Amino acid sequence: METIHWYNYLAAFFSGVILTNAVPHFIHGISGDKFPTPFSKPRGKGLSSPVVNTLWACFNLLIGYILFRVSEVSSNDKILLSVFFIGIVSISVFSSNEFSKKQKNNGTK
Repeated sequence: METIHWYNYLAAFFSGVILTNAVPHFIHGISGDKFPTPFSKPRGKGLSSPVVNTLWACFNLLIGYILFRVSEVSSNDKILLSVFFIGIVSISVFSSNEFSKKQKNNGTK
């Protein structure tokens, strides 16, 4: 049995986070909608163009995939797989909270 190191767990967690973060940027980008990115002004609050969102999503997919491979997540290691899904849940809950605040501030539901 191969030894799993601490960095495998860290890579699995952030792989889940980054791969999940790619989803809204990709959807907004290919739909032609503006959406916040780290490149918007003010940072993370303003809106970036659909092209910037699509490119940001592709970059997230690349980094997330590399981290997924480094983490060595597999269906045989339930703990490592769980850490990957904890990353997905973490960014999902965080994002839903942040974007619901943004919508309240804009006067929409």
